[in-house]
Amino acid sequence: MTIYYASEVATCRGFGCFPKLLLRWRASIYKLLWVDLVIYILIYYSLNCCYMFLFTAAQKKVFEDLVSYCYQRASLIPVIFVLGFFVSLAVQRWWAQYMTLPWPDSTAVYVSALVTGQDERGRLMRRTIMRYVCLSHTLVMTMIAPRVKRRFPKLEYIKDAGLLTENEMKIFKGMIEKFGYQHTYWVPIVWATSIVTRARKEGRVRDDASLRSLIDTLNGFRGMLMVLLFYDTISIPLVYTQVVTIAVYTFFVATVLGRQWTPRSDADGVYNLVDLFCPIISCLEFLFFMGWLKVAESLISPFGDDDDDFELNWLIDRNIQVSYLIVDEMHHDHPELVKDQYWDEIFPMKIPLAHDVEQGKVHVRFEEPPKHSTAKMYTSRYPSNVS
Repeated sequence: MTIYYASEVATCRGFGCFPKLLLRWRASIYKLLWVDLVIYILIYYSLNCCYMFLFTAAQKKVFEDLVSYCYQRASLIPVIFVLGFFVSLAVQRWWAQYMTLPWPDSTAVYVSALVTGQDERGRLMRRTIMRYVCLSHTLVMTMIAPRVKRRFPKLEYIKDAGLLTENEMKIFKGMIEKFGYQHTYWVPIVWATSIVTRARKEGRVRDDASLRSLIDTLNGFRGMLMVLLFYDTISIPLVYTQVVTIAVYTFFVATVLGRQWTPRSDADGVYNLVDLFCPIISCLEFLFFMGWLKVAESLISPFGDDDDDFELNWLIDRNIQVSYLIVDEMHHDHPELVKDQYWDEIFPMKIPLAHDVEQGKVHVRFEEPPKHSTAKMYTSRYPSNVS
């Protein structure tokens, strides 16, 4: 599920609002990284103990040469350069996938406004159109999201949820046998356009322009579902992912040797006895770089089971409720038309704020508008005949 913390960082006071987020565990870098960090520290201390207590003098000499070599060569691995581009690409892809998630609200508004009729058939048409829209969305989610697939592992579960009828399920199963499951998500959209066309023939859609608008919004919804499938099937090129992973892990294989304390490194001023007992800086470096890689790993597919992945099951429930509410309960319904309190003033001169109302103030003021970049420039300093 998505982890929310916007309310905790809405206002920055004192030492800032981000430090208190460091105490969270769910969706945190600690939860993603603690196993890797423990393994890194265990390897570090294992090599340290072998050098101190098990190696012979000749073996220690070889180990010291290896430590010196790894220390000098580890910086040649362009881990920052490679990770920076990869994480930037993963974040852009993550946000683009969220913006591609289709919301049926606009479609429901179009259907409610353009498919008229207060009778039972008009209501049936509007509800069925939106049910097909939500059905198409749910079918795609079962193809790309493990959580949704576990909720609806078969078409029977979708039927039990009320998105599919028995007859429609039989049609779906027949098409799946012929064409495969991946070719059926758009079928409900085609059914919806057929209902819209029938509504036009029955005079429930006013004109051809309205019919075109309805078909365009349905087709746009289908197009966004198709883009989601593209994101799911076309990932960041594997070779790039491999390069980044090899770079990061190779870097830390080099550092787990190169950051070892030896008398030679102590004499050269590279490390001191602190590194013998606790490699603090090395652990922090591991936390930052490996954490950077974990960020990319968690963002590259936001439809999975990570703590901060998208709430798709909630989205399915929400879309069904909102769709039916718009096209059925709220269809051609609005509050009584009355004059607003600023009717005689054309537009409000002063809008009271909550604390002004509580204090019983009559004369209140507008909030000051934001200042533009040139608001404090004095034109007298500049010539008036600027061409």
